[in-house]
Amino acid sequence: MRIKSRWFKEGRNHTPEELAGSVAFVIWRIADNALKNTRKANFGIAVGAQYFAFLAEFLIFLIQVADRIVFRRLSAEDRTGFTGILANRVAETYAENRSRLLGGSPEETKQRFIDQVNQRADGYADFDYDEDGPAFNFTRYLGYCMNQVMDEQDSRWVVDQMMSIEAPEAVGMIDKTLRNLLDTEPRQPRRHAAATGGD
Repeated sequence: MRIKSRWFKEGRNHTPEELAGSVAFVIWRIADNALKNTRKANFGIAVGAQYFAFLAEFLIFLIQVADRIVFRRLSAEDRTGFTGILANRVAETYAENRSRLLGGSPEETKQRFIDQVNQRADGYADFDYDEDGPAFNFTRYLGYCMNQVMDEQDSRWVVDQMMSIEAPEAVGMIDKTLRNLLDTEPRQPRRHAAATGGD
């Protein structure tokens, strides 16, 4: 999956609000891609409540990943602002999509998502995340959460799917996205090889 992870105008620092807005869009695409990949791997994820339960867990995992990455790059104040705005932007997109397809109040759906983010944040807080990425237990916690989403026949296998395939790929994409978005150095223009005529 290709993602856009560069600013249109480079060479300046961007606010936590701008950063969160860009990352929220990328996070939604990555979670949607993980859902599609998991269904292609023959896991039964029914369109409906289960579909959105999977999305919620993966989105929350990615919010936690983004928060841990910016911990090393932003001030405490900017990190708090970034993560709060990110969670709210993702929650709005999630609530809009879920309410449109399944009904219910977007406001109440958003609040339930935010409550779930806060609950899961307490769980992820127990596990390390260093410069090399998430600790084993950090990613395993995602598998545990997904275990609760899946039907019995798939629940024991989904942990391995998350830990071996979906989580590493998603973490790599988030890391690359944030590294590029936080880079204030303008990119060097690409050099195009001059076309020459044949003799």
